[in-house]
Amino acid sequence: MSSSENVIQRGKLLVHIAENGQSFELDCDEYTLVESIQQYIDSVSDIRLNDQLLLYLDMKLEPQNPLSAYKLPSDDSEIFLFNKSKMRSNSAPPGPEELELSENNYPDPQRPSSSSHDPHPLDEAPDPALKALPSYERQFRYHYQLGDAIYRRTVVKYEACERLAREQRVQEKALEIARGNLDHFYKMILQNYMDFVKCYSQQQRTHSNLLVNFGRDLERLRSIKLLPVLQTPERKCLLDFVKEDNLQKMVDDCSNSHRQFESKVGDFKQEFGELKRTTEHLFSSKASILSRDLEITVKEHERHIDEQKSILQALSKDVGLVKKLVDDCLTSQLSNSLRPHDAVSALGPMYEGHDKSYLPKMQACERAISNLLIFCKNKKSEMNTFVHKYMQKIAYIQYTIKDVRYKFSVFTEALKRQNDQFEHLRVVRGIGPAYRACLAEIVRRKASMKLYMGMAGQLAERLATKRESEIRRREDFLKVNSLFIPRDILASMGLYDTPSTCDVNVAPFDTNLLDIDIPDLDRFAPEHLVGLSIKKGSSSMSQDVEEGSESGTEGYNDFVEASELVEIAGTSKLEVENAKLKAELASTIAILCSFSPETEFEDSEVGNMLKDSAEKTAEALRLKDEHEKHLVNMLKVKRLQCESYEKRIKELENRLSDQYSLEQKLNEDVSSEPMDEASYASSSLLLKSGGIDSSGTMNPNLDSSMVEPNRDEKDEKDAMAADVGMVLATSSTADYMPPPLKSLTSEEQVKASDLVVELQNLLAEKSDQLNETETKLRAAMDEVARLGGELEISRNLLEESQMNCAHLENCLHEAREEAQTHLCAADRRASEYNALRSSAVKIRSLFERLKTCVSSGGVVGFAESLRTLAQSLANSANDNGDDGINEFRDCVRVLAEKVGVLTRQRAELIDRYTKAETSHEQLTKELEEKKDLVNTLYTKLQTEKQVNKEKISFGRLELHEIAAFVRNAAGHYEAINRNCAHYYLSSESVALFADHLPHRPDYIVGQIVHVERQTVKSSPVRATNTTSSTGSSQFNPYGLPVGCEYFVVTVAMIPDTTVHSPTAAS
Repeated sequence: MSSSENVIQRGKLLVHIAENGQSFELDCDEYTLVESIQQYIDSVSDIRLNDQLLLYLDMKLEPQNPLSAYKLPSDDSEIFLFNKSKMRSNSAPPGPEELELSENNYPDPQRPSSSSHDPHPLDEAPDPALKALPSYERQFRYHYQLGDAIYRRTVVKYEACERLAREQRVQEKALEIARGNLDHFYKMILQNYMDFVKCYSQQQRTHSNLLVNFGRDLERLRSIKLLPVLQTPERKCLLDFVKEDNLQKMVDDCSNSHRQFESKVGDFKQEFGELKRTTEHLFSSKASILSRDLEITVKEHERHIDEQKSILQALSKDVGLVKKLVDDCLTSQLSNSLRPHDAVSALGPMYEGHDKSYLPKMQACERAISNLLIFCKNKKSEMNTFVHKYMQKIAYIQYTIKDVRYKFSVFTEALKRQNDQFEHLRVVRGIGPAYRACLAEIVRRKASMKLYMGMAGQLAERLATKRESEIRRREDFLKVNSLFIPRDILASMGLYDTPSTCDVNVAPFDTNLLDIDIPDLDRFAPEHLVGLSIKKGSSSMSQDVEEGSESGTEGYNDFVEASELVEIAGTSKLEVENAKLKAELASTIAILCSFSPETEFEDSEVGNMLKDSAEKTAEALRLKDEHEKHLVNMLKVKRLQCESYEKRIKELENRLSDQYSLEQKLNEDVSSEPMDEASYASSSLLLKSGGIDSSGTMNPNLDSSMVEPNRDEKDEKDAMAADVGMVLATSSTADYMPPPLKSLTSEEQVKASDLVVELQNLLAEKSDQLNETETKLRAAMDEVARLGGELEISRNLLEESQMNCAHLENCLHEAREEAQTHLCAADRRASEYNALRSSAVKIRSLFERLKTCVSSGGVVGFAESLRTLAQSLANSANDNGDDGINEFRDCVRVLAEKVGVLTRQRAELIDRYTKAETSHEQLTKELEEKKDLVNTLYTKLQTEKQVNKEKISFGRLELHEIAAFVRNAAGHYEAINRNCAHYYLSSESVALFADHLPHRPDYIVGQIVHVERQTVKSSPVRATNTTSSTGSSQFNPYGLPVGCEYFVVTVAMIPDTTVHSPTAAS
């Protein structure tokens, strides 16, 4: 440990008493115990040790701790002492403030008496003016003594006022400390109360909802039947999950407990409300006058002290002046130019000024300070009373806070008991949402399993593709390098190995899941079973779902997003998206079921969720719109294809029916109806091409889709078209048969019979082809049915997507409305900004003009330019209707008027200054002349004073005068004067003048430094003559009669004087 750490910290500790504002300063160190300070305070004040409460900042000083525990003593550290006994409600209020002033030590002096009681040498002067001088001296000295007494009393009272103001400032600081200490505890208890009220309000709403809707909850559970797979003899519905026998009794107990607890909490709220009102009223209450204002008032009265001090200095000068005049008259050293009458005439106005100006002003100042003292005493008494009542209120509030703090623990425990008591009702409420959540979880798991299995197959395909690529790369490598390296070497290097196949096998899981889907949720567990007041498809639903899914299904979303809506083996993109949406919907339903019906959101949270959801909804809407357009285009193409298929099928049916009728006719009249082979060949050739109908024209019903089929069905449709063309060619033979022959030869008949055989063979072939065509037509019908099924599935998917799009469009509509509102507000603010900007530009131009006026040179030029600006603004008053411009115009006009007034006043002041300067020069000249005269008179006066000092006094001897002493017959030196005998030179002075001379001088001249007045006393009777002579010389050294007064004078040697001793002859 260093030496600096062993140094004991010492210092002074300032202790303030809150009840009266008094202060003590103690010398202590960091190891001084707080108890020692309390004992000292107990000894110097009437506050007992047990009643003392010491506060430093917001800390309470404990008696057993040293000052170092509070980092004391330190610079500017103040401790405030509060009296606990005065803080009790039954304590007596303080009395009025009492002061012990020492003004009685400075009474007014007695007025000067007549000259008979206090004789003066000039009282017997023949000149009346000289007789008046002693009276003036007495009066002036009295005035000075009276002013000095008034001044001292005023200073004492002013110091008392400062002390009272200082004590009131200390009391204000003490109240701030006490208020801060109370505020600290009050904020803690208020925060506890707010937390309790928040917790209680939420619990009260939850319990009230449970009690009010208990019957509805039971009916809901009774109405919802379990899935047939889950039903047992004991459990048919959701209500069978709980025992219904004791539910009603439990509800009654909970209701009674809820009402009782609500009543007690209401009383507690009233009690805390009263505490809050009392505390806030206490914090808002203040003293009638602040110490700062009182200190300012006391500071303003300090001018009275300064005024008295200046008056007292003037009185002192006047006293010195009259004393000097009197002394000059006594020594007859008045100059020829200053006669006694002039001196007395000059003293008269001075006396008049003392009596009517100086002394009344000093008395008025004393009265003002006395009134200030009374005011300060009253305010100090009010402050004492205010502090007393304020501390009593603080003590009461602190007691109430302690009581409330004790009640918090009781009510917190009661809240816990209430929660435990309502636990069974919450179980009844949660059965429905939990059941719906379980069903939704089944749907989610099934969709997730489908995605999972599909992604596993996709992964296997990717790995197989990678394996094939690697094999091809290895084969190419061996193909290039085997020409140079023997095969056995390559085999030894291991370069003939091939990558093994990767089999992705996923073990079956979730095989016990129930076979339900999204539509089964509303059928087996309707949405009203949850009890949430959230509309399906609304923006609030999407917001809540998105917020909840962010925390609850984050990992699942990552898994679903990994699918990227690609085609998984055996599925299409639409099926993948459908599975993903189904999984998301089921997950959202499960999350909604986990919310309690009493869940509430703050406005700020709702705003944030709305903002985030709006952004996500906009992005989802954009993607859905693109996907919807894609699906609509696909459906249009499929619809056109189906329509073309239907037309073609109808046409084929019609022609088949015609073909069937023709076949019947041919069977009946085959021998009598020969056919032109050339026409048949040409017509069948045309019909095989598919471009000419039975009438020989192009078939308008065949559209582009029939002529140019899709690539996927091209081969099949080509074959079908060829077969159908043959059938159409057969049917067209009936339309182009020639008329029967009228007469035939035998050869012709043979040929005709051969032709008929050929036709029969051809007809048999055509019949076979017709059967084949019917088979293919049946296959085409099956294909159309299959395509219709796919179309129905696509239509269902489209309807589901349209529903989702409708929901998203609702969200988008709300977002657009909100954006429109914001846009309107932005437009309004933009217009306001434009108006403000135009107004600011106008004001800017006006200020530029005003700046130009201000920068114009000279005061007259400024006034003229400002007047011109005001006139121009007044002329343009009708053009501008802006209030700001009008106010600026009025300000400029008023400023121009005031500047004009100031300009005129300046001209007048310049004129006055010129005149005053002229008179000042004249007065300066006169003052110089007077100063020369005064210097002359002063030099003359000093010369006369020096002369007066060097004169020997022959009257009554005074100090500092020059006296002459002559040795009498008895050998004593007696002063030479008129009418004043018995002045003798002291033995010390004789020794001073005679010790350095061989003989005692005949006379001594010196300056008087001391005069001792004595009286001759009678000597006591002695036994012998020797003793008698010794006694008489001791009590009567100068041989004067008994009772006679004499003066023993001590003188000092005068410089530049020589004492001559007598010659021996003399």
